[in-house]
Amino acid sequence: MTTPPPTTDLSADEARRIALRAQGFLGTPDRRAGVRGVLRHLGAVQLDTISVLARSHELIPYARLGAVGRRTVENAYWTTAPLGASPARPHAFEYWSHAACILPIEEWPHFAFRRRAYRGRPHWNHQLPDGTYDQVIKQLRTEGPLTATELGGAKKTSEWWDWSGTKVAVERALMYGEVVCVERRGWKRVYDLAERAIPADLLHDELDDAECLRRLVRLAGQSLGVGTRADIADYHRLKGEQVDAVIADSGLVPVAVEGWGKPAWADPTALETPPRGRHRTTLLSPFDSLIWERARTERIFGFTHRLEAYVPKPKRIHGYFAMPVLAGGRLVGRVDPAREGTTLVARQVTLDGPKAVPAVAQALAEAASWVECTDIRVERVDAPELHAPLVKELADL
Repeated sequence: MTTPPPTTDLSADEARRIALRAQGFLGTPDRRAGVRGVLRHLGAVQLDTISVLARSHELIPYARLGAVGRRTVENAYWTTAPLGASPARPHAFEYWSHAACILPIEEWPHFAFRRRAYRGRPHWNHQLPDGTYDQVIKQLRTEGPLTATELGGAKKTSEWWDWSGTKVAVERALMYGEVVCVERRGWKRVYDLAERAIPADLLHDELDDAECLRRLVRLAGQSLGVGTRADIADYHRLKGEQVDAVIADSGLVPVAVEGWGKPAWADPTALETPPRGRHRTTLLSPFDSLIWERARTERIFGFTHRLEAYVPKPKRIHGYFAMPVLAGGRLVGRVDPAREGTTLVARQVTLDGPKAVPAVAQALAEAASWVECTDIRVERVDAPELHAPLVKELADL
């Protein structure tokens, strides 16, 4: 693909601020739109099983809006609306985007290309017993929305990967688009027939691959503000050639960013006004879309981050669930948190020098309050001389 000449030159600092605003961290958040507004703005909120302070899909709106209630977050994703309307209209559904993500319900038609690709796969890692798929569909049609447990059990053994035939079937049906998850009970997916759960005006696979891809590339560009081809592809886990095929018609414009070394594309709206406003100070989930792509995080913030939850404990550098600290539009440290009753424990803290102490203290204090912890204990600071200043700063808040 031949990249057209850039329409605009951006400094590295301008690109960073554009990215922060696009992700909801610079300027006044739209509190009236709330959690649903955050989901719509980001286009995808990643799910993960790990829960330390809270699960990642709760941490995403918290990082942007502040101490929004955790029940409010869940209701925003899973409660159908308007209340009492017929038929009930969900706000979101789960599907494979950047990873397993919560997606705005309006985007159902634009994942038709992925549903078609899954239906065309010649093989799967899990074996599916004969008749199980049809039985699952029949059971959902007869009994209504059900969890995997209610369908007959999610696992054959206690091992996480050892799915039952029922679980394999319903997950396959979800990938095909015959079944959808628009609700969770606790942490369990509630499966329903797409024909029943997806609003009629959205329930179609009529869009061809090119139209789906144009939409997702445009959405990725808007959510990133500015990004390279790889950044844009990674947002919804598209292939580079898929991006190449549609980016010229996506509405994004080519730009050059100081120090990036690769062509970039920007949302034209993001270029119209300089990013200004208040910066958020907050702990970030490692699965936050601001930082989920390591190469982009290093390029924009000069900050190397890796989730170490799956790294053997002796080999961890920053801790099990180290959360970067955002302050003043920079990543100024990281905290590996835990909870012991009503105490938030900072098991390991990394600070980008003494100037980072107030911001890290503020981020810890706000997070503690949000998860209803009344005390904070700092166990280890990588720079030992900053342990006492951090503890004092927390005591003064």
